[in-house]
Amino acid sequence: MSCELRKKDRTGVINPIFTCQPAGAQYVSIGIKDCIGIVHGGQGCVMFVRLLISQHLKESFEIASSSVHEDGAVFGALDRVEQAVDVLLMRYPHVKVVPIITTCSTEVIGDDVDGVVRKLNDELLKEKFPGREVHLIPIHTPSFVGSMVSGYDVAVRDFVKYFAKKSEPNGKLNLITGWVNPGDVTALKHLLAAMQIDATVLFEIEDFDSPVMPSGNTVSHGNTTIEDLVGTANALGTIALNRYEGRKAADYLEEKFAIPTIIGPTPIGIRNTDTLLQNLRRLTGKPIPESLVRERGIAIDALTDLVHMFLADKRVAIYGNPDLVIGLAEFCLDLEMKPVLLLLGDDNAFYATDPRIIALQEQVDYDMEIITNADLWELENRITHEGLKLDLILGHSKGRFTAIDNQIPMVRVGFPTYDRAGLWRHPVVGYAGAIWLAEQFANALFTDMEYKKNKEWILNVW
Repeated sequence: MSCELRKKDRTGVINPIFTCQPAGAQYVSIGIKDCIGIVHGGQGCVMFVRLLISQHLKESFEIASSSVHEDGAVFGALDRVEQAVDVLLMRYPHVKVVPIITTCSTEVIGDDVDGVVRKLNDELLKEKFPGREVHLIPIHTPSFVGSMVSGYDVAVRDFVKYFAKKSEPNGKLNLITGWVNPGDVTALKHLLAAMQIDATVLFEIEDFDSPVMPSGNTVSHGNTTIEDLVGTANALGTIALNRYEGRKAADYLEEKFAIPTIIGPTPIGIRNTDTLLQNLRRLTGKPIPESLVRERGIAIDALTDLVHMFLADKRVAIYGNPDLVIGLAEFCLDLEMKPVLLLLGDDNAFYATDPRIIALQEQVDYDMEIITNADLWELENRITHEGLKLDLILGHSKGRFTAIDNQIPMVRVGFPTYDRAGLWRHPVVGYAGAIWLAEQFANALFTDMEYKKNKEWILNVW
């Protein structure tokens, strides 16, 4: 019995789990108020990512492209950045933050984005937009290294590094959420409010659950302000919920401004949510209120209804963002389930030293595989050719056809999920997230029992 961590055997990628670095930077940028990013590359670098995010959140938002064409790819395309900034600032007079997000093509041709930002600050902004607050921020996210996960991590660091400025302590906590849904932000803010903790939530996408108002439709936007980002240097502490989606920023704040920092755990399930609340108490001195103790008890009661009869020993495959996958695996183990295959879509060198993965290797008493640089063919091949038996698949919508073709129930979780309604509204973090996830697992299994007529009579007497 072993838990093995290794790279996939093949060099090529078939049906990737992740998309590229600029996608992560774009997801960060939509969480900032008065911000529209310019993706310096071909139009597809915006169009396809924007489509994914819009499919996932079912909302409209704004992001721009420098629209590099063949001539720019040969001779350089910095003039496209200059034109893009000029047009964007004229078109959107409210915009204050403009990240310039690079792509594989513009990194390969060697465009000096940092240099053109200095030029625009000295010339265009002074001459055409005097007195207007505009922040041009170069964010380097070449697509030929890393993934959307590392792109998210880099962008969070670069925004914080640009804005953070030391002044007087503000008594607030920095909470770096990582790549989450609006429902997760709501759940996290609920925990903070219950403990009476004033926090800067990075990055604030709760309002992407946008209303339709009598005055007209609302364009979705984030609510993290410039003032919030400036104040990160004056916080009483930082908690980054994920190791791979925010740690760079947390480490920067700790090294530059001596802000006490705690990394993780991703608060999926009872155990990790308990740890988050203890970490909040440790950094702020605020007690954990009875109301959250009661919420915890309700969650444990809900899980108790399901674990022994329906979830125990169920074999699970999980794929997606690494912190999400590992958090889900830990939660499954607490539910007495058996995650047998974890697929991580990039080859981050730090996976081997991740204490959560080391704990799995030391504690799991059955055969488990953790595959890095994985793709969804790893899942398909193991099921169809290697005889992997699964009771449940957890992951985003890109793996749905493997589940359908092999008649394995699947719970959609992660990014992107677009073939089920409203999943982004439901949290997977906190005690509420633990209840929702466990009931989703159970209901998926119940439906499978009914369709396959596999002991479905149990549901009559449960």
